[in-house]
Amino acid sequence: MLKEVADRTQNASRNVKDLFNLTGRVAIVTGGSIGLGRQIAEGLAEMGANLVLCARKKERCQHAAEDLQQLGVKTLALGCDVKDPADIQRLVDAALSQFGKIDVLVNNAGISWGAPVEEMRLEDWNKVIETNLTGTFLCAQAVGKVMIKQGRGKIINIASVAGLGGAPPALPAIGYHASKGGVISFTKDLACKWAMHNIQVNAIAPGWFPTHMSNRVLERDREFFLSQIPLRRFGSEHDLKGAAVLVVDGGQSAW
Repeated sequence: MLKEVADRTQNASRNVKDLFNLTGRVAIVTGGSIGLGRQIAEGLAEMGANLVLCARKKERCQHAAEDLQQLGVKTLALGCDVKDPADIQRLVDAALSQFGKIDVLVNNAGISWGAPVEEMRLEDWNKVIETNLTGTFLCAQAVGKVMIKQGRGKIINIASVAGLGGAPPALPAIGYHASKGGVISFTKDLACKWAMHNIQVNAIAPGWFPTHMSNRVLERDREFFLSQIPLRRFGSEHDLKGAAVLVVDGGQSAW
């Protein structure tokens, strides 16, 4: 009897591991060369996924790709501006040429711009919205066409706790907050639209993580931000590995 229980436990453990096994899968990570994108890419590679890393600075992607190859996966590094539909199509075409399929898309590329609302220039507002929200749409649209033909796929959009509500005047980044709120709503709606194609669309909403984009703000107001976090710490380089914000209800709560 004990052996039977042990065998069942072992099989259950193996099955759970299989759920997270990405061996042979192909994942695109936009903005995957540094920061949160690099952390997520590393987590995917640790589970066996081959990676397509893209960002505006191709050199950074090449360095990241070389490092991640040490985990035993194949990588492809590309330059891509997610505001440019032609750039995105070249990304998709290159991924298909190299790997023949796209299983996962992580929409991580993003920027921020700080200015009081009354002084925010339209060009700066547009730059943030076009990168964070329109870029997420354009990448999902282009990769989604491939996933629809495949009959399956996973899309993970990187939102932010900033998209869940307002912020004090110490954080004058209304364009960033608005864009991430849009990403959250976009994620819910796209999940409903593409469930019929066996494409699951989810989002991750990180809090404060020390990254290339946030370091300056965190260094300036470190104690203030820590005082707002019950755990009294910022995110670490491992906290986002394997994380996803989702309810296991077949998408019911997204309606």
